[in-house]
Amino acid sequence: MSTLNIIPMRDWGLGLGDIVNISGPCSAESEEQVMATCQQVAAHDIHILRAGIWKPRTRPNSFEGVGTVGLKWLKAAGEATGLPVCVEVANVKHVYEALRTGIDILWIGARTTVNPFAVQEIADALEGVDIPVMVKNPVNPDLGLWIGAFERLHRAGITKMAGIHRGFSYHGDSPYRNLPHWEIPIELRRTHPQIPIICDPSHICGSRELLADVSQKALDLNFDGLMIESHITPEKALSDARQQVTPARLGEILSQLVHRQPGTDDPQFINQLELLREEIDRIDHRLIDILAERMVIAEQIGHYKRENNITIFQSGRWGEILQDRVGYGQPKGLSKDILTEILQMVHKESIRHQTRVMNATAEPAKKAK
Repeated sequence: MSTLNIIPMRDWGLGLGDIVNISGPCSAESEEQVMATCQQVAAHDIHILRAGIWKPRTRPNSFEGVGTVGLKWLKAAGEATGLPVCVEVANVKHVYEALRTGIDILWIGARTTVNPFAVQEIADALEGVDIPVMVKNPVNPDLGLWIGAFERLHRAGITKMAGIHRGFSYHGDSPYRNLPHWEIPIELRRTHPQIPIICDPSHICGSRELLADVSQKALDLNFDGLMIESHITPEKALSDARQQVTPARLGEILSQLVHRQPGTDDPQFINQLELLREEIDRIDHRLIDILAERMVIAEQIGHYKRENNITIFQSGRWGEILQDRVGYGQPKGLSKDILTEILQMVHKESIRHQTRVMNATAEPAKKAK
């Protein structure tokens, strides 16, 4: 468990509660656009305003933000609505400009979190400064890098922190812009329960059609709020147009979300839940016993392959297993993705067991020569 001393968001002195929703345009494009968007989103259940000021993009010919002048636009929108404002900082210059403008909250983006050198420079620049800092997960699925960013900031004296889960880069087909990999923020919550976690469904989804479902899932996983990008005319946005929603649509999404409690004192519910959890524990133990039995057989196969000079991996057999097990599991309500992931892990462990057997058998033969 972590020893980081993190102050809850409700104690940041910004009028926040336990659930915090953040919204505003992906990019500040004009003073009018920032003010109009922020005033309209403020009419809904929004607690912090956001806008991208510096927007380093993957390709240099894309809109890369208006720069420092946008800070004044966002600050003015915050003063007009009475809401705190936050911006992304990627280097020391950004930090100084944001602090000079009186920005209330900073966040470190995914492309920065992945670089410990950059995070350390930002942490050094913030030493002695009492300001909340939110840290987006790194672009790649590396929990250690994410935790490391919190530790660097904490070492610099920052105690008002939160994580932002915005998904992870990948190669392949997916309905998402960035894969959620929910298990990673869940593990962050397990090891560092004092760090609030905000979900950024805009960057996970990459399209406005998926926002409602991902937002609800985040709340069901007991996240501490949402960061959703909004624009008065999303179709004309200069960056990430497909994932932004109008303030009116933002209001619809937020109003339709179901907020569930993390627990209850109802003894009947607690007793029934404990009975079901005991059943889950029993089944999990059975699963582990069955996996252990499978590995015993895998080792026997390893011995047999060694004796007959056969390679460990046969792609044809693996393809048959994958197709058969997925076909068997789907009618039982298991998704193709989860079945494939589980089978790949089991296959990897089987190969590990067979490799150990075959290498152990081969070693005496080398010595005899």
